[in-house]
Amino acid sequence: QVQLTESGGGLVQAGGSLRLSCAASGRTFDRLNMAWFRQAPGKEREFVAAIWWWRGDNTYYSDSVKGRFTISRDNAKNTVYMQMNSLNAEDTAFYYCAASLTTGIAETDFDSWGQGIQVTVSS
Repeated sequence: QVQLTESGGGLVQAGGSLRLSCAASGRTFDRLNMAWFRQAPGKEREFVAAIWWWRGDNTYYSDSVKGRFTISRDNAKNTVYMQMNSLNAEDTAFYYCAASLTTGIAETDFDSWGQGIQVTVSS
């Protein structure tokens, strides 16, 4: 498994931006497929975005964040990022970084998870 540590969360006003970071250690980072999930209060955890190394760092987003969020990675820093723009109250959630050696986007496809970080958007 790989150890993942998220940072960059916090409180932001609606319409604002945040950038989440996830630092990885313990496995060759540039061979990991990375993703972000989130869990809002009272809801199940849901997929947000993924970046796949074996597809040339192709990215994939949930419909709810497409066009507003951007996932990226810096292999030299063993870090994956998620730039979140035009945030709204529905983006309020606990955000988790996850790593996988497979290509799916289901939770069960990911075998390493960070502790998560809170993002709160005030309206």
